[in-house]
Amino acid sequence: MWDQESSLGKPMTQTWVNIESISKNMQLAIICAEDQTFNNHWGFDFKALKSAATSNARGNKRRGGSTISQQTAKNVFLWQGGGYLRKGLETWYTILIEIFWSKKRIMEIYLNVAETGIGTFGIEAGAQRYFHCSAKKLSIIQAAKIASLWPCPRRCGFQAKRTAIIMHAMRSYGLNLDYL
Repeated sequence: MWDQESSLGKPMTQTWVNIESISKNMQLAIICAEDQTFNNHWGFDFKALKSAATSNARGNKRRGGSTISQQTAKNVFLWQGGGYLRKGLETWYTILIEIFWSKKRIMEIYLNVAETGIGTFGIEAGAQRYFHCSAKKLSIIQAAKIASLWPCPRRCGFQAKRTAIIMHAMRSYGLNLDYL
């Protein structure tokens, strides 16, 4: 675990854990929340990207179409924010991580570097912060609640409607965690 002060003046906390120390509930919740084609694509979900672009062009609430692989590339190698340069580099890094890392490794890294609240990074720190338990012990509801934070972990808080949608997806889709 490391603690450091963020640019917001708040302490930053992160605890790295291996994939075996992250509950299958959490892994499934994040796939249902962020990238339901994770096990089947090579880094990009072109249908989701097209849908997001169409929705954004119509002036609807902005949404993204990035996969877990793309988000991992951004979180590990790049900076926050937009721009064509960052998106181009993100594409390059996504291709590389899909070639050199297994889906299991991508998921492990993603869940360890993603922001789970102000100054909180990684699923272990998030599980400790919100539920005072390890990431391995997260229940289905706890995992869905944490996954509901992902779009805007600093501002949104747990989103009841999004949590319910994620839980429904977890039950309905029966997504197989093939990489386990």
